[in-house]
Amino acid sequence: MTETGKESAKPQAGKAQSRKPPRPKVYLESRYQKLERGLPQTIFYCPICKGDRRKSKNCQRCEGFGKLTKDSVQEILSRRLVPALGARFGKFHGAGREDVDVLMLGRGRPFVFEAVGARRPDLDLDAFLEEFHERNGERVRFAPFRRVEKARVAYWKEAKFAKVYRAEVKLASLPGADRCAELVGHKQAIVQRTPQRVAHRRADLEREREVEICAIEAMDSQKLLLEIRCSHGTYVKEWISGDEGRTKSSLSDLLGCAAECAQLDVLEVLDA
Repeated sequence: MTETGKESAKPQAGKAQSRKPPRPKVYLESRYQKLERGLPQTIFYCPICKGDRRKSKNCQRCEGFGKLTKDSVQEILSRRLVPALGARFGKFHGAGREDVDVLMLGRGRPFVFEAVGARRPDLDLDAFLEEFHERNGERVRFAPFRRVEKARVAYWKEAKFAKVYRAEVKLASLPGADRCAELVGHKQAIVQRTPQRVAHRRADLEREREVEICAIEAMDSQKLLLEIRCSHGTYVKEWISGDEGRTKSSLSDLLGCAAECAQLDVLEVLDA
């Protein structure tokens, strides 16, 4: 009985030894510039059907599309990088994210792209990037990719960096030139309660942040152009308007009139 048991176990061991090793995961770090408004960082699934194929068929919110936008930075990159690497699929790990209607300029936002099951891990990344920019460079641009370890995903996910923004601000009335000049260099600590626009998906908390006005100028009789430096996690649009008192104190408070963010761009992620 013992001899038979040993003999029957040998072929099984042989089968285990003949299995092919799993394909490697490839981690590529870069930065992206988002040059088109209305483009989210990652797939913007419909909040009602969650992209489920069966549920999306009768979903009135997305009209069966499963998503609220046609494209995202993730999809534009994955569409070409995943097949180029011969990967099964890819995951996009960003160092934070900007709103859909906000441009990401400057050096770009850091991220790591994780390619799972890559058959061609030694892809010429410089050549790939050159071809990618020829096709999609007017929408999204990437800094040169570099191969990194998995630990970089956690690093960027956990890191907290200040950011520089440019904002066009609509006002009920334009303050005097002296008042605008006084605000340049103004730095303030603020308290923000979770904004109304994200309260359905974020805990209702109060958070302390810091905002510095770096530059301010009048664009016309009812619009200002601001450059501001904010600590990580600041809701800039709500700092401008005050969000019906949920942000204290706001730009609206400083100016003494109603203010609204008309357009917003991220100029820099201050990680170095």
